[in-house]
Amino acid sequence: MTDTRQNGIQAIERTFTIVEALNELDGAGVSELARYVDLPKSTVHNHLNTLESAEYIVRRGDEYRTGLKFLQTGEIARNQHKLYQVARSEVDKLAEKTGDISGLMTEEHGRGVFIYRGRGSEAARIDTHIGDRTPLHTTALGKVIMAFLPDERVEEILDQHGLVELTHNTITDRDQLLEELEVARERKIAFDDEERLNGLRSVAAPILDGTNTVIGAISVAGPTHRMQGDRFRTELPDQALGVANIIELNIQHS
Repeated sequence: MTDTRQNGIQAIERTFTIVEALNELDGAGVSELARYVDLPKSTVHNHLNTLESAEYIVRRGDEYRTGLKFLQTGEIARNQHKLYQVARSEVDKLAEKTGDISGLMTEEHGRGVFIYRGRGSEAARIDTHIGDRTPLHTTALGKVIMAFLPDERVEEILDQHGLVELTHNTITDRDQLLEELEVARERKIAFDDEERLNGLRSVAAPILDGTNTVIGAISVAGPTHRMQGDRFRTELPDQALGVANIIELNIQHS
């Protein structure tokens, strides 16, 4: 056994590095994968054989891809999440009422994870998928979650993940972000003005449990031409807050 970061097991770290690389490369052969992860071909080949034997990856000729067994694992993880169980129907109702996209996010390991999404009749097509992990500071969902985390936890997240720039509107200044989080905490609403995706705006409200601990957030998102004026700044925030309150009550009594 070899100690790595935080006394981890090097072989397991390498396995997940290889899995993530397969996703990033959209499949690859042993040589390409070895170059990508900077490991010997023999090491990569051994890990691939183990993963294939466990049915977590599949091979087509000389190319390896992640297998659908990961889908089963992810579905189980999501279905066991209480926030998903309670909030799903309310997310769908919000999407139907607004006509736009309604999203549900929680925080894991300092990143925002999309765990459900509803689509209204006017919803735009965006490149966001269930399970996507995104920097918290780039979305209204993530910012309103951060706003209700303890200050020391926010600092830990920023130290660990930084303030990556995804669009020209992404907040990359720590002081500016902290000021925005303070306003979001006061209003219980955060905004995303094309900070993760160009052409997309969103509003989000936090979801708190019975101890006033943030467990997630719900949002409404749409193209900028639909997210304007009072609708963006007042109407949609009020609707998101109302649904978040329903979810909170349901969680406390479920």
